[in-house]
Order: sequence, then structure tokens, then C-alpha cells
Amino acid sequence: MASPDIDSPWLSLNGDSVYRSFSIHTVDEENPGDILSELEAPKSSVSNNHTIPKAPPLPTSIATGAKYPKRLPECCFLLKETKAKWDKLFKEGYGADVYIITRANSHIPAHSSVLSVASPVLGNILTQSKAKNGMICIKIPGVPCEAVYAFTRFLYSSCYEEEEMKKFVLHLLVLSHTYSVPSLKRLCIYHMEQGWMTKENVIDVLQLALKCDAPRLFFICVRMIVKDFKQISSTEGWKVMKRANPALEQDLVESVVEADSRKEERLRKMEEKKVYVQLHEAMEALLHICRDGCRTIGPRDKALRESQVACNFPACKGLETLVRHFSNCKTRVPGGCVHCKRMWQLLELHSRMCDEPDSCKVPLCRHFKEKMQQQTKKDEAKWKLLVSKVIAVKIAIGPFSSRSSSLL
Repeated sequence: MASPDIDSPWLSLNGDSVYRSFSIHTVDEENPGDILSELEAPKSSVSNNHTIPKAPPLPTSIATGAKYPKRLPECCFLLKETKAKWDKLFKEGYGADVYIITRANSHIPAHSSVLSVASPVLGNILTQSKAKNGMICIKIPGVPCEAVYAFTRFLYSSCYEEEEMKKFVLHLLVLSHTYSVPSLKRLCIYHMEQGWMTKENVIDVLQLALKCDAPRLFFICVRMIVKDFKQISSTEGWKVMKRANPALEQDLVESVVEADSRKEERLRKMEEKKVYVQLHEAMEALLHICRDGCRTIGPRDKALRESQVACNFPACKGLETLVRHFSNCKTRVPGGCVHCKRMWQLLELHSRMCDEPDSCKVPLCRHFKEKMQQQTKKDEAKWKLLVSKVIAVKIAIGPFSSRSSSLL
């Protein structure tokens, strides 16, 4: 039972309410010592020779439900002392009945029961092996003796030295996969993902990840190769892989090309979106100039003041310069002036986006509405695509005029 909090209803009761809840008799006239002796040595109603044992003490606030949940979590706590004992059993080899023979013809003593429990593959090997002079000999070739020693030690106590792990992590990954030790495999993958991979060994890690069924590690290797392909492709590991596994090298090159294509496409779309945003801002600034006026340019019925604060439309200043050039330019033949041509395009784009041509104050809005009927289907399709893109940007970022007005 948890200790009561400050807001507990019991703490809000006064003495009178407690007194009314229970039948309490006062003992002012009796000797308190007699009462204490009666409590300490109660008399039995059955027999004077038997005494009732004392009640156990009340639970303290330490053993509360708040600190000790009713249901323990599904995990196991392994004390350091327990790990140390298993580590000691492995290192001393007391009662060993197995010899693990390594590449250097070294013998590592072990216990068949521990190996069978820790690795089902080793358990099958031990079951099929015959003992000679009370000892079973099994071979783990192809890896350094120190790696086999670290692997066997992990089977006993899950202990390892970080320096050894870092030195033989690739060998331990192979051993953990070959002999089905998932905990060690996860540990090796974790350490390599946390920065133990380098440009020199990433190709080796990639090939092992492919053979040892480690898809996440394989993906991380591919991403690292794509990111720094120029330097990694010049390493010795890449050259060996190119000779031994040309198909894998071709897949990696295709991944790099695909990643570059995606990057270029992403940049192209970003630039394209930037153009549409600029066109949207130009449309908003054009409406602002023709409807409200901006400093020295605007409709004739507006009183303009050069001293007024500049507006918050980013495209307003550039558009104001373009409008002034358009009104004063003498070269107005089609294709004669780049700036005037750009202004014509902005006016036509506005006309195609405008829903109120009769009341619109932008010049030539009605003119371009009538001109649309005379355009070819090819030009009409191009303009519709452009209008749809600008409207999509307008919906995505919201009307610029509303954003700018909030800044005023």
C-alpha cells in the first residue's frame, strides 16, 4: 500500500469526525501503566497457558507498491558477480570436456553443456562428435585464435573487451552468424553502425553483411559508398571486390548513378518550384501595384507618397522597375525587347488566373481574355500547365498578400 499523499481525504478529517466514526472510550481515570501492561501481555480466553503471538510490524513506506510493481517487467537482471563466475569458469576451464582447435592449432578448453545451450549449431556438432579420452575436439578454422577465444568467452558470460571487439568485429560477425548467436551478431552490427566502419573496410563490411543476412548494415554500407564513392572506389577493398565479384561492383555503380539522378531530379524540381514561387509573388505584387499603389507607382485614383514605408512584397521593387520600363520603352515590336516581352507574359499570366476581368484594375486583363480564343491548342496547353503550377504553389504557401499584411 502506498503512503498517503498530502491531498488524501484522511488528512482532511479533524479529530471530531474521527471520533464520531468510531466508538472510543476515554481512560482518564485509569492508570496508563495498567493499560500498557494489558496490551503487552494479553490474556487468552481459552487457556492461561497459551499466549497469542505478537502481530508483525506494520509495513514501512519503503516496501510500497509504488516502488515494487505487482508485475515484474519481462527482463532479466544479471549481476556482475554472476558474469564474473561464468567468466572465471571459462578462463580456468574447470571440468572442461571440449577442446576448441583454432587455426594456429591452439586448444581452448570449454564445456559441452554451455556450448550446446549458447549455440544450437555447436550443439549439433558436439552431438555428432565422438569423445576421445573423455574429451571432444571440434575445429573452428579460418579465423584468428584471438577471435575464437573472444567468441567462446562471449558464449559463457556475454563479456568482451572493447579493444578485442573492435579488432575482430568482422570475424565475430561471421562466427555469430555461422554458429547462430543472435545476441553477438546484434552487438557486432551495432558497433559497426556506431562508427567502426571506415572508407577502407566498408567494402568488406558490405560483403559480409550480404552473406551474414544483415540487411540494415548492408543498406548503411551502400549509403556510405554512394555518399563518398570517389574515395571508396580507389581503395584496395574495392579493387579486390571488383575482381572477385564484378556483379556486386556493377550493382554499386548503378546505385551511385541512380542516387545522382535522384539528386539532380530533386534539385531540378526545387529550382522549378522556386520559379513558380517567384511568379506567384509577381502576380501578388502586380495586384498590389495596380490596386493599392506602391510609393511612386500605382492607379491614377490613388494619392501616392514617396515617403511612405516600402511594402513587404519581395517582388514589388523589381516589378515596379519593369512596369516603368514597359511604359517608356520605344521598342514594342514582338521579340524586340526582352523586358517588355517578360511584362507581356506576366500580364497574360495574370489574365489567365484572374476570375474578375470586368472589375480588374490590372491593364489589358480583358484583352488577354479575348486573345485566348485565338491561340493554338499547343500554346493553350503550355499556359494551362503553367497556371496550374502557379496555383498549386499558391495553395501550398497561401496567398502572399495575407502573409505580408500580417507583417505590417
